[in-house]
Amino acid sequence: MKAFNLLLFAFLIIASTEVFAQKHKKNKEHQVVFHLSTPDTVAYRALTKQLSNVLSVWPTAKIEVVIHNKGLGMVLKGKSQFEPEINNLIGQGVSFVVCENSLKQQKLTKEQIFSKAGFVPAGLVEIIEKQEQGWSYIKAGF
Repeated sequence: MKAFNLLLFAFLIIASTEVFAQKHKKNKEHQVVFHLSTPDTVAYRALTKQLSNVLSVWPTAKIEVVIHNKGLGMVLKGKSQFEPEINNLIGQGVSFVVCENSLKQQKLTKEQIFSKAGFVPAGLVEIIEKQEQGWSYIKAGF
């Protein structure tokens, strides 16, 4: 009888630990930083789809897209066809931030970028800081 009680006790501890782990996993706040640095419009399309897919599963996830280097083409006024999709994603809580170093290097101004985008001094530093804070990293596109 003692062995049975011990086994029952062990089973109850394992079962309650599993229930707690599952509940904690569901309530976890997801934080994801996407990194975009390509001029490839196919990658831009893939990124918008990836963001929508993540939001369909985790609608409250914190998502930031860091855009630098040649990725700036995705957010250039008058040159990008992605403004409606980006505005829709921003409306769902996604942040799009542009690297100010890349703006300077490409001789662009903030006024040439979609109005709802944000700015960071250095895109790579932003990505590193997000990772240091525990955010998951995804290379945008493919």
